[in-house]
Amino acid sequence: MPKCVCVITEFREGKFRRVSFEVASEGRRIADALGAHLCAIVIGSGVTEKASELGAYGVETVYVTDDPALEHYLTETYVTVTAAIIKACDPAVVILPASVNGKDLGARLAARLEVGLAQDCVEVICDKGIIKAKWPIFAGKCFAWSEWTEGTIPFISCRPNVMDCLMPDETKKPSVEVIKVPIPEARSRVQRVDLDTAGKIELTEANIIISGGRGMKDASNYAMLEELAALLGAAVGASRAAVDSGWRPHSDQVGQTGKVVNPNLYIAVGISGAIQHLAGMGSSKFIVAVNKDSDAPIFSKADYGVVADLFQFIPAFTEEVRKYKTTCS
Repeated sequence: MPKCVCVITEFREGKFRRVSFEVASEGRRIADALGAHLCAIVIGSGVTEKASELGAYGVETVYVTDDPALEHYLTETYVTVTAAIIKACDPAVVILPASVNGKDLGARLAARLEVGLAQDCVEVICDKGIIKAKWPIFAGKCFAWSEWTEGTIPFISCRPNVMDCLMPDETKKPSVEVIKVPIPEARSRVQRVDLDTAGKIELTEANIIISGGRGMKDASNYAMLEELAALLGAAVGASRAAVDSGWRPHSDQVGQTGKVVNPNLYIAVGISGAIQHLAGMGSSKFIVAVNKDSDAPIFSKADYGVVADLFQFIPAFTEEVRKYKTTCS
């Protein structure tokens, strides 16, 4: 197998997550800068027939391990299988998503392979053959650059919804190689019961997010945000205060102890703007804040601010959106 830039993809519920195409696109740019081959690792159940989709984003070779035991992400199986494929393809650079699963996988792979990992990166460049990665520190207040010394493999996880996807070229097809790797028996004490994501947009991949905070007052009031989100094709998030109050599940939490998101539009409703929350959504392209307290810290971060009672503003705004969509259709 030739020296290459290697990207690790994520496959869920019969399809690649969008972040897979983002890291593939970033891998293509780095491979071009290095004059290297671009390969991808795809593991899961039922992935073989979908593997060629990565060719549209510049991947030249796809290494596939397809097994029912890999249907869901489990640390014990994924780390072992992925590490074995990485050793076999001997890459110059490894790039993977900084998703919930990707952060776990990246850290464990880096430890097992004894390489340096730059986590949650927002920019990657190749400067005269040297790979450099930019990542946030101190809750996103500033950024640091990392580079790797000669002879070491740069391991980089990229924040979802940050790296630009290439315009897909469906005429490009990669070679697909099936890699047989012994899959260890999972010994996890955690048993998967169910995964309910039907009709739900993943926060880290959403273009629009509407989040509610303590100002929502009750779990039932999130129905108005769900209604607006359905009209806008948005995901619904929550602040830590709302999650701690039991109004929303932890999977909806945005912030330093929740998910870091980077949508085109982030609407913060009834959220004061604590630094822990800003750390999770501060890099959003446009931020709109709705709060009745004109001195709320969220307004210092917002591009647009609405000082109003959310229980009056959100229904009125939703109705205007509905009228606009009806007119346009």
